[in-house]
Parts: sequence; structure tokens; C-alpha cells
Amino acid sequence: MSEFEPQPAFVNVADLDGDHGQPRVYDLSVGGAQIPVLLGAHAWDSLGELIPTHWSQVVLITQSAIPGNFALDSDATWVFIPAGEAAKKASVAEELAQRLVELGLDRRSGLIAVGGGVVTDLVGFVASTYMRGIEYLNVSTTLLGMVDAAIGGKTAVNLAGGKNLYGSFWQPSALVCDLTFLTTLPRREWLSGAGELAKYSFLTSEPIAGLGLADQIYAAQRLKESFVAGDEREAGRRSLLNYGHTLGHGIEGAMLAKGSHGDISHGEAVAVGLVFAARLAERLGRIDEGRVIEHQRVVAAYGLESKLPFGLEIDELLRYMRHDKKNYGGFSFVLDGPAGLELVHDVDESVIRRTLEEYPRREAKDGTH
Repeated sequence: MSEFEPQPAFVNVADLDGDHGQPRVYDLSVGGAQIPVLLGAHAWDSLGELIPTHWSQVVLITQSAIPGNFALDSDATWVFIPAGEAAKKASVAEELAQRLVELGLDRRSGLIAVGGGVVTDLVGFVASTYMRGIEYLNVSTTLLGMVDAAIGGKTAVNLAGGKNLYGSFWQPSALVCDLTFLTTLPRREWLSGAGELAKYSFLTSEPIAGLGLADQIYAAQRLKESFVAGDEREAGRRSLLNYGHTLGHGIEGAMLAKGSHGDISHGEAVAVGLVFAARLAERLGRIDEGRVIEHQRVVAAYGLESKLPFGLEIDELLRYMRHDKKNYGGFSFVLDGPAGLELVHDVDESVIRRTLEEYPRREAKDGTH
């Protein structure tokens, strides 16, 4: 087996109860707010303690495909949105807002997003715009959501031109991370969260891969908190959290346009973007080959593939990368270097193109390249 071949799943889902049945309770300081978090097995059972007493109505929003025991001792209404990434668009947001009008929600009402990043992004966006802003809280049911998507207040839907281009900053009032929901995650969803954990490995000198599941999630949340503090709107240091995302979002956008988005998850696309960014940094003389190999090793240790998906054209990837929110005229990338990660503007397109041309690709199912 090759050194960089994907390895088995990186966590043991049977070992969920590291806190002896009691969820951890702590606050994350983001966006100038203290956001209470429940993390642990059966954290859902304590959700009622986090619902503000001043909410006049409670609406829980989820997708029908999300498994779980969602019994709630509360007078609340459930609303279901379409399944998959297709729900993350402006027309669905408008339909959801209209449903809230029909239910009679006012500015004292609150929303509860139950699901992965698609649900928390969409619900957060609607909460930020409905009646110019109402409160909401996140119940994350995926690893990706627990370590990244449900934290930090970035809410958005997709446009035809790319991912997350239509959005807002709106902090949730609380976050619930029930580890028992993770036992039903398909492998692809595990890998999606693993891609973000691999990213965090390059944002800290403290290794997190060897920790238990709850400790990895907690460490990732604290890391994100440290980068968001003082930079909620991504004007400076928070941009480093986008490491691997420039090409990653380009891959997602291109595959979404082809109708094949289900062939790769967000974290899997980010994993490719991490290794590509390392190769780009090497071509620019910022790092050496050893550091590129370290990127490959970390990604592989999380069971992730680093080759480009089959069938993506370079011009197509460049077109989507041009719409990246970090760009200021030219191409911008978070790149590794002598002083660590740095946001680099005006990266030469010809250098990006050459790196893409030489970057390894996966084979098609029929064995062609």
C-alpha cells in the first residue's frame, strides 16, 4: 500500500461516551457574543435548557433524510427543507421565510437548525434576514458542522457563480453537538469533517489527530474561536481558516454545475485544496518538498484522497476560483511559508495553471485518466 493511500476511518465511533454520559458545557466567544455549547453523547436531551424563555414561537428546521431521535418536550413546529446541497439556494431561503410568515412568527420567535452545514447555513441566513433578524440556535448532526460549519456566524446560500456568495454574518444563540448523531453518518460525511480537521492540523503546533473524538471536536472549536475573535467579518486573521478552500470551493462549484456534487464532499474537496496549496507554495519558493510531503501525510492519515477528481477542466476550475471571496482583483490564496500560513494576493494565474496541469488526477471508473 502506498504511503499516501487513504487509511481506515480515523475515529472509533463506539467510544462516544468519554465524558461518562455528561455533555461538556462551555462558552465560545465569537462575534462579541458568548455562545453556550453542549458537546457529548445525548446532548440533545438538554436542548430545552438552551431555548430562550422569551421566544414566542419555536420552529425546528431540518431535512427528512437526517436520522435521529428528535423528541422535544416543547410546543414547537417542525419544517422540512429539500434534501442535500440543492436546499442551499436563494429560492429555498425565500420559501422558508414565506413559511415562517404563514406560521405567524414575529421578532420574538426563534429558529432551531437541526442538521449539517447545509441546514445551519440556510437557517442562519434566513434568521439573519427574516424581519431584519431573529434569533436561532444550531443543533449540528455532522462532524463537519461540529468542527466548522455551525461555528463562527458565517451564513450563506449558493449562487450559480459559486459557493456561499450570497450570505451574512449572524451568530447563533447556542450550539448543541450530540455525538450519538455521528454514529449514523455515511463514510463520505465522516470524510467531510475529516477534511476540516486536517486543515486545523496546519493552524496549530499542537497535534489533534491522536485525540479522542470529543477532544478533537473541542480542540477544533477552540481553534476556530481563536481565529474568529476580533475578526468576525474575515478582514484579517480569520481568512486563514480558508486554507485549502480556494481550490476546494472551485471543485465543489464545478461539480455542482455538472450535477455530480454528490461524488465529493466539502471536506474531501478541501483536502485536495490543502495539498494543491502546498504544491503552489513550493512552486512559488515559499516551502520545500518536505513540507509538501507533510501535507500529503496529514491528509492521508485522515483517510482522505488528495488527487483531483476526474473530468474537471482547468479553465472551469479557474473560473470558479476567480469568484472566491478572498480575491481582490487577482487570485488570492492562503499559502504556507517560512512564517506559517499567510493570505497572499495577486498570485500569478500562469503559475496556478501550471500547478493544476501537473497536479495528479484520479482515474475514471473505467480506468481512464
